[in-house]
Amino acid sequence: MSNPSLLILPGDGIGPEVMAEVRKIIGWFDARRGLKFDVSEDLVGGAAYDVHGTPLTDETMAKAQEADAVLLGAVGGPKYDSLDFSVKPERGLLRLRKEMDLYANLRPAQCFDALADFSSLKKDIVAGLDIMIVRELTSGIYFGEPRGIIKEGNERVGINTQRYTESEIARVARSAFELARKRGNKVCSMEKANVMESGILWRDVVQEVHDAEYPDVELSHMYADAGAMQLVRAPKQFDVIVTDNLFGDLLSDAAAMLTGSLGMLPSASLGAPMANGRPKALYEPVHGSAPDIAGQGKANPCACILSFAMALRYSFDQGEEATRLERAVEMVLADGVRTADLMQAGDTAPASTSDMGDAVIAALDASL
Repeated sequence: MSNPSLLILPGDGIGPEVMAEVRKIIGWFDARRGLKFDVSEDLVGGAAYDVHGTPLTDETMAKAQEADAVLLGAVGGPKYDSLDFSVKPERGLLRLRKEMDLYANLRPAQCFDALADFSSLKKDIVAGLDIMIVRELTSGIYFGEPRGIIKEGNERVGINTQRYTESEIARVARSAFELARKRGNKVCSMEKANVMESGILWRDVVQEVHDAEYPDVELSHMYADAGAMQLVRAPKQFDVIVTDNLFGDLLSDAAAMLTGSLGMLPSASLGAPMANGRPKALYEPVHGSAPDIAGQGKANPCACILSFAMALRYSFDQGEEATRLERAVEMVLADGVRTADLMQAGDTAPASTSDMGDAVIAALDASL
């Protein structure tokens, strides 16, 4: 039987640097745990535009469709700001999400004990935080028609349409309920059913899926604006939050900052199961390409490393090894290893990108 396949797309800015540390960790799992992957690498974003004149070639898109999982670094940078919208680096990422039909975006917000002081909230509110936001990613107001800017009389009018079908809501709800069964068995669905008909439908369908298929999971409903307030007031009340594309975009970014550093946050985007039963999947750190520090060895690779941990769990059925890697990262932080983004007053010189990767590998060695 062939090894599972992993397509790596380092992208732009710090993407290649953080991905180099993931490659070292993939090598560790091969050598020390017998986990073998067929790894290939290609271009996306500005790196692809520089070579091919497009942020994602058809050939790379085909590879992504066939891979068991795709791991992406970051795309974009000021070098490409003047490009036409159709070939900006971000269009490569959006094409991957759309054509792979990656409808469930998983954004964990976990606050490691060693970093609890980095949050803007009080330590007792965020210490031990471990929640998951499931954002619908391929429909809603970002994709609905009609859209555009039109002229009405003497002024311009901007139009975007919030549109959801029952099936689009049901499939992301199932993703959330399945995740909850492996976590705290609790889902909170967020929408604006008080003012939006799409919110009424969202609430109805999530409730129907729950009652018919997941009655064992605790389900609650909350208006999204109240949910934003509760995320800041008492975030540990939540386990899994499921919401639409727009609200998920806002709520996941708010939750990200509860943890203190974007450099620590992974994400996964999952689609329908392939023939082998694995979901189509794209994993990427939440942070951007950070062109101001690219090539300087200052980037924190932990978000990309933890994205690979998510791939181990959700694409390769290696939950125990995913936990091993996550605990290795936690151990490194507890030992005081810090990249520049995690430095505080009085700290000694920061660890480089490769130093952090080496420290995680040393912690993996210690786990055996």
